Amino acid sequence: MADGARGGTTGARARCSSAASPAPRATPGPRRRRSAYPRLVRPRPAEPAPAALPVSLLLAVLGGVATWAAFPGAASTAGWWPTAIVGVALLSLATHGVRARRGLLAGFLFGTAFMFPHLEWSGTYVGLLPWSALTVVCALFYAVLGACLPRLQRARGGLAPLAVAAGWVALEAARARVPFEGFPWGRLAFSQADAPTLGLAALGGSPAVTFGVALAGACLAGAVLALLRLPAPPGAARGVPRVRPAVVSLLVAVLVTAAGALVPRPTGAEDGTTRIAAVQGNVPQAGLEFNAERRAVLDNHAAATRALAEQVAAGTAPQPDLVLWPENSSDIDPYENADARRVIESTATAIGVPVLVGAVLDGPGRYVSNTGLVVTPQEGLSGAREDDSRHYVKQRPAPFGEYMPHRSFFRRFSDKVDLVPRDFVHGDHVGLLRANGVRIGDVICFEVAFDDTVRDSVRAGAQFLVVQTNNATFGYSDEAVQQLAMSRLRAVESGRAVVQISTVGVSAIIGPDGTAHDETALFTRDVLQGDVALRSTETVATRVGAVPEQVLTGLALLLLLTARRGQRPDRRGGRGGGRRTVPSAPAGDPVPA
Repeated sequence: MADGARGGTTGARARCSSAASPAPRATPGPRRRRSAYPRLVRPRPAEPAPAALPVSLLLAVLGGVATWAAFPGAASTAGWWPTAIVGVALLSLATHGVRARRGLLAGFLFGTAFMFPHLEWSGTYVGLLPWSALTVVCALFYAVLGACLPRLQRARGGLAPLAVAAGWVALEAARARVPFEGFPWGRLAFSQADAPTLGLAALGGSPAVTFGVALAGACLAGAVLALLRLPAPPGAARGVPRVRPAVVSLLVAVLVTAAGALVPRPTGAEDGTTRIAAVQGNVPQAGLEFNAERRAVLDNHAAATRALAEQVAAGTAPQPDLVLWPENSSDIDPYENADARRVIESTATAIGVPVLVGAVLDGPGRYVSNTGLVVTPQEGLSGAREDDSRHYVKQRPAPFGEYMPHRSFFRRFSDKVDLVPRDFVHGDHVGLLRANGVRIGDVICFEVAFDDTVRDSVRAGAQFLVVQTNNATFGYSDEAVQQLAMSRLRAVESGRAVVQISTVGVSAIIGPDGTAHDETALFTRDVLQGDVALRSTETVATRVGAVPEQVLTGLALLLLLTARRGQRPDRRGGRGGGRRTVPSAPAGDPVPA
């Protein structure tokens, strides 16, 4: 038993000894070489630091000047349309990575640098105050855009260029509606009459053209930013520039700009042609007092038309099917003044075809009406005022030019408000007129800047468009050529020929492809004659209407709300946020990208 106990004790000791003995060491394998860099998956390039305040504001001002230079009559007669893309890019760079309040300031400076020279015509005869006030109101919209751009450029999923472009569309949509029914003058799209991007108007109207320009500009800014995003850690001898993303962004900008050239612009006469004679009768003098000699203006247009009638009778000019007079060609109401009526009706009889006259009519009530009247050789003016197919009243009179909102308030700042003694009424039906078997879409002056007014007349069945305008109150400024660029865009957007006829110029016959023919000079008497193609097919832009603008505006809001949060600058001026950094590499070695 003792032996058994000793045996048990011995066994226990053996077990303890066995448990306490160390396990055999594993044979070490080949040792891995330690890398000079941490094991990280391709480091994300650091965002470039925001530009210093003076640089940021300078970029914004240069962007505004570049955008202004894109429009007709600015830096050149036709304008330098590519600089609109550059302008968008410069504002994007000015607002990249900054806080909203700096973006607000940058956007305001951009808008001022753009709109102040662009709207120079608005102060031609009324002075600096109205011109400056209009500039400030427009610049405030760009200030809001500038405040949003830093966040739009942080859109998720690499959609920053798309977000920026949609933001521009949203800006212009708002500016076309408020305040006082909106002021769309200066849309990016209106600078593109000679650009390949003009073709996009046939797909989505002016919002599509603006979107294309802004997308190209945002991609151009993206290319610059890609070159500044170097994943080099502090202390590295050199980094690897992000060349590939920069090239891709630049290529996208080029492709977007060129894409509009691929959109068909048919010019064929689907419903035949009609021969028009557009009469630019001229005025005795430029300025606000041109209508002080209203009878002289009427006589000028009547005389030019009678001269054409004599040429037709002599066989030296072909007989037109329709004669077009401009807005304000008769500021004397022919229904109230028998002599003015006699002049107009006898002129229509002499030429032997209907004449579309731009007249100012008294009423309804305390208002006056800016009206297009179809005067026929057989009926004269009889029945035109009661027949919607023979008269059109301007639906969008210009605020402060044709009606004075809050007259008593604004009189405190300028007595110029009383230059509009009576307000013009808003018309209540679409501008579709009929003359000599042709359906005419009538657009009066300021209305050409509005998408829906032009689109509604085409949807109603217009076979070609007439833009009746009066540019006498803007002297020799750029206003006339800016308006002509809008008419050219409307031609492509609607797929219709457009005749822009002005009292003093610039007048032109525009093909459905946007090409302007036979442009007249300012303050001259002239008669444009030509065959105009009649078309009935609706473009995609006409069919979809405001849908592209609404979708892009909604997209801008969505991307704005879901964008990544910005990084607050740290006290040392860098960018915080806890991003993992890469330690310094040995001197002379490139940093892996």
